[in-house]
Amino acid sequence: MKRRKALLAMAVTVLAMSTVAATPAGLMPRQLAGQRVIYSYPGLTPPASLLQRIRAGEAAGVIFFGENISSSQQITNVVRQFRDANAQSPVHRPLLLMTDQEGGKVRRLPGEPVLSEKQVAQSADPSAAAKAAGTGAGQNLAGVGMNVNLAPVLDVYRQPGNFIDKYGRSYSQDPQVAGALGRDFVTAQQSTGVAATAKHFPGLGAVPAGSNTDVGPVTLNVPLSELRAKDEAPYHPVVDAGVKLVMLSWAVYPALDASRPAGLSPTAVQELRTKTNFAGVTVTDALEAGALKSYGGPGNRAALAAKAGMDLILASARDVSQGDDAASALAAGLSDGSLPSADFTAAVDRVSALRDGVK
Repeated sequence: MKRRKALLAMAVTVLAMSTVAATPAGLMPRQLAGQRVIYSYPGLTPPASLLQRIRAGEAAGVIFFGENISSSQQITNVVRQFRDANAQSPVHRPLLLMTDQEGGKVRRLPGEPVLSEKQVAQSADPSAAAKAAGTGAGQNLAGVGMNVNLAPVLDVYRQPGNFIDKYGRSYSQDPQVAGALGRDFVTAQQSTGVAATAKHFPGLGAVPAGSNTDVGPVTLNVPLSELRAKDEAPYHPVVDAGVKLVMLSWAVYPALDASRPAGLSPTAVQELRTKTNFAGVTVTDALEAGALKSYGGPGNRAALAAKAGMDLILASARDVSQGDDAASALAAGLSDGSLPSADFTAAVDRVSALRDGVK
């Protein structure tokens, strides 16, 4: 009898421990954390470690770069490997498989859209050109099995040849034009089943030539009235059109938050949520960016971004261990309470809804 009682007590203890460790969705903390991390990898062949993470339900998706792609057929085969691994995952949702297919010089896949955003705006029929670019991007990504495009750029450039205009990545100096063409691109692309990402909120259009958040810190002393009237303005029609994701920039905007880059700032995230009514998925820019060099390693950066309200962490250094560091930090924050479980679950729910809506 005593032995039976002891065994029963042990079973109750084990059950209680598993209940604490598991989430309402039935996922363990490391799996739940993985739902918020986009991984990357070097070269043409996916590492076994990344495939294992996906099989274990510990990754939300993968971002692809030029070094991962030698041809459409090659990347189609790679995507199939990821999808096969995901079929074995306890998370029964499509992976988010993404790239930057903006058009012009910023294209990871060969083919559409060929025109840059600036060329779209300068064409004889800009609206038709933006719709064609969105359709072309969506069909191109879907054709190789990808389902998220990190485009369009909604930055409203200030000076010709500055950081964002240098490669034709801005539609216009007019926020109404940028918003209208961005809306046309998003609507056309998302009709192909590929989710679109508006970037880089609240805007990089004022970054001068020679500055780059990928390389180092950038501070934009733009008055709040100008920031809202010019830089944030294109997001309103695009959010109204149902854009699925918004990427926040790594620049510092003293009018919103003098001490933290937008992607680490609760104030900047709330600016997006409250001023545009965006209810979709927020995604960071590259976690390895030079703008974050004073914020510690990937784990600390990921935790700060999550605490600020970022849903997805873009671990894009082409290093699986970077994604692992980010996910481990998120799992630790969830377990010790420094990342509140209600907020964490809400972020995962937004990502899950996105994944449920793609192929």
